[in-house]
Amino acid sequence: MLVLYETPMGYCLFKLTDAAKLESADLYKEFETPERANKLLKLKALHRFTSTATAVEDLTAVQEGKLGKGLKKFLTEEVVEKGKGKESLVVVDSHLAHSISKKLSIKVSALSPLDDHGELWRGIRSQIAALLDGLDPKDLATMSLGLSHSLSRFKLKFSPNKVDTMIVQAIALLDDLDKEINIYAMRVKEWYGWHFPELAKIVNDNAAYAKVVSAMGFRTNAATTSFEKILPEDLEAVVKAAAEISMGTEISESDIQHIHALCNQIIAISAYRAQLAEYLRNRMNAIAPNLTAIVGDLVGARLIAHAGSLLNLAKFPASTVQILGAEKALFRALKTKHDTPKYGIIYHASLVGQAPPKLKGKMARMVATKTALSIRVDALTDADGKSEEQAPLVGLENRSKLESRLRALEHQLDGSGVRQFADGSIKNQRRFSMKGDTQTYNTATDAVGLVPSQREPLEVAMKAVLDVKEEKQKAKEEKKAKRKTEKEEPSAEAVATVDGMDVDEELKESKKEKKRKRRESEVNGQADADQPNGEVAETEEERKARKKARKAEKKAAEAAATVSAAADGEAPKKKKKKSET
Repeated sequence: MLVLYETPMGYCLFKLTDAAKLESADLYKEFETPERANKLLKLKALHRFTSTATAVEDLTAVQEGKLGKGLKKFLTEEVVEKGKGKESLVVVDSHLAHSISKKLSIKVSALSPLDDHGELWRGIRSQIAALLDGLDPKDLATMSLGLSHSLSRFKLKFSPNKVDTMIVQAIALLDDLDKEINIYAMRVKEWYGWHFPELAKIVNDNAAYAKVVSAMGFRTNAATTSFEKILPEDLEAVVKAAAEISMGTEISESDIQHIHALCNQIIAISAYRAQLAEYLRNRMNAIAPNLTAIVGDLVGARLIAHAGSLLNLAKFPASTVQILGAEKALFRALKTKHDTPKYGIIYHASLVGQAPPKLKGKMARMVATKTALSIRVDALTDADGKSEEQAPLVGLENRSKLESRLRALEHQLDGSGVRQFADGSIKNQRRFSMKGDTQTYNTATDAVGLVPSQREPLEVAMKAVLDVKEEKQKAKEEKKAKRKTEKEEPSAEAVATVDGMDVDEELKESKKEKKRKRRESEVNGQADADQPNGEVAETEEERKARKKARKAEKKAAEAAATVSAAADGEAPKKKKKKSET
């Protein structure tokens, strides 16, 4: 009986002298000393690993239960070619035993280290230095440490659970770069707009704008600067014409240096953004080819990033995939008992975007269903299957079905197409017939004047200048209107407060006058009681004083009423005097 054992140094093939001892319960005693171990097992052949890479490759195959190239060559030379195929071979893994017996037609049995026969492998591991003559235990420990580190790095590097983390980081960085480019481009347009405001109206692309500013510098250099690699010919002519009639202010050399530095930052970030997008596209095609075929690389990467990993995304049902990214709207709708959202991140897929507004919800549901199936195919397929040419076959088939379904729904929505042919009615088409009328070629249209073609860039440039002037005029008018409103509001408030203070003061004075007259009347009453001879004279004086006080009160009330009416914007009403008869 032969025993196959793998070590960090290579594969070892031992000859078991007494096969009956494998069934004995005292097998561990045969490995108590090196001498007894050498009596039980004899080394027949040794296959050394040539490098760390080959060792990692072979041991990875053994762990997966596959027959590697090195092991297959070793067993073929030592067992099959030497006529030992009739002897049974003992290995540690049942999957490996099945692979060896299937490919090499060798009788193989597996003894798991977890059952009762595990004493054999524990004994070999404890006495491996004695079984291999001339092997230092320290060297074996060093080899095992280095091989374990290499094997761990290989598993981490090629693990599908770790690769999708690169997609999560890449899509997050892509969004951050888009924000940075927009912020920097807006700052450049505002900064350089003082010198050449018309350029922002002519060149809309952020990267092209930064390249034009970096190449041109001052607007006076536009006539001598070539923009062939940046802009098409018509835009180049418009930029040069607008630079000659620009209404921007002059800037210094230090200003243009800082603007150039900012433009270089925009150009560099834009170039790196293009490289990152290409890297993300390749990574998505390698990891999730079916998902990429249906929704695209960007939407697929955002779905994976939102779920955390490709495996987590594969666990979601189609209904969750459909509204993934719209969690706030979903919970708000459930709380307020409104309609739930129909789509989330999947709304940005091309299949949903090209659908009519009435069919977007239905299309999002169908796309989510096919996307869920494609995700599961990508997540549960082996790494070898993803690299094949037929890897995105499921996604491409589902996409074609969705496109045909969308066209059918559009025809039904228009009331034509599918329903017409279903009813059996055939669309009448006019029969083509040749007509004898012929048209002559107008050679006059070939004559193209040079003046109109030269005026076109100038007209566009003038339009840009006029637009800038109109914007500045509108901004000035808005500032003037704000200033007027700010001035009018304090004056109205001041008038209202002054009028209110005058009315309050008049009312206070009238109250004081009433109190003073009451006191005088009380004093006069006491004097009348002491002097009865002067009753008639004193009573007449009191009556006169009372009449005067009443008249003064009426005048004060009328004055207060007129002031309050003027503050409210109402005209005071004049009373008509009664004619005396």
